[in-house]
Amino acid sequence: MGSITAATTTTTTINSRRTLTPLSSLLPKPKPRSPTPSSFKFHPFPLSTSSKPHTQHPIPKSTPSAAASFSPLNLKSRLRNGDTLYGLFLLSFSPTLAEIAGLAGYDFVVVDMEHGPGGISDALFCLHALASTNTAAILRIPESTAAWAKKALDLGPQGIMFPMIDSAHSAHQAVSYCRYPPDGLRGAAHPIVRASKYGLDEGYIGTYLDELLIMCQVESEEGVANAGEIAAVDGLDCVQMGPLDLSASLGYLWDPGNKRVREVLREAERKVLESRNDDVESGAYLAGFATAFDGARNMRSRGYRMVSGAVDVGLFRSAAAEDVNAFKMSGSESDEGEEKEGDEKYWSE
Repeated sequence: MGSITAATTTTTTINSRRTLTPLSSLLPKPKPRSPTPSSFKFHPFPLSTSSKPHTQHPIPKSTPSAAASFSPLNLKSRLRNGDTLYGLFLLSFSPTLAEIAGLAGYDFVVVDMEHGPGGISDALFCLHALASTNTAAILRIPESTAAWAKKALDLGPQGIMFPMIDSAHSAHQAVSYCRYPPDGLRGAAHPIVRASKYGLDEGYIGTYLDELLIMCQVESEEGVANAGEIAAVDGLDCVQMGPLDLSASLGYLWDPGNKRVREVLREAERKVLESRNDDVESGAYLAGFATAFDGARNMRSRGYRMVSGAVDVGLFRSAAAEDVNAFKMSGSESDEGEEKEGDEKYWSE
């Protein structure tokens, strides 16, 4: 009521004086624009600047750009340093789960556009979430084509994975999709895409291949036969084994733990490992999926340098089923001790 009374009194005073204050004088004066429309010109290419970056966000010395950056650790450098990397496949396309995976400490997360429901725009949100945790993102594209590779690479992942590579020729093609002409077939939009920080990374063209991990999947009987030649393709960094598709290719779709499947998988592993020469940095590293028949620790002992140990939806499925079963098996009687334990589980961890 007080505000209504004040407004009425003000109106009466104004009417009695018969003078009105112009509305423009009551508003703050707009600040001049900079630059003015007459001097502003759109330039799609990287802009040079002599201004210093904000002191709270220093530019890494390896980035020849005036734009501040926060880049995930380089997967290729870590592999060359002898690290064995452990990762997760993300099929849900949930940025929240991507962020949790990064905070949990995975070395990399594969955003799976081959079997997951999301596309390029969905993957972008997951890349944002992973970047916030300084975790490397790898995009697995739905099929090994130049169009899909171009769209994926322009998002700026730290790695790209090509499915169903069966020969050295198809591996050569995959590598060419990652390189700009004259060395490859990648479409050029580097001045404006996220991969180059929208053109603010002026050194992108000179360093993009040093930063990008190129992976090809061998997941068929034909691919295993050519695994050595595939691994030797120049520019290919990792050969990723696909045990489930390999078992299907061999006629054991419902029996991926079959002895024949394991034998063929070991043959492919041997060929890839023999292709690698660390002294001259040639050949490909061995990467793959852990399964119920082949655990992550066993894979590491056999020479795998990148191991994907879980899938986000699989982790949630198992945890959810265990939670429901635990409740149903506990009976209907309440137990004060169990309630206390459950409370601690959710609030103290």
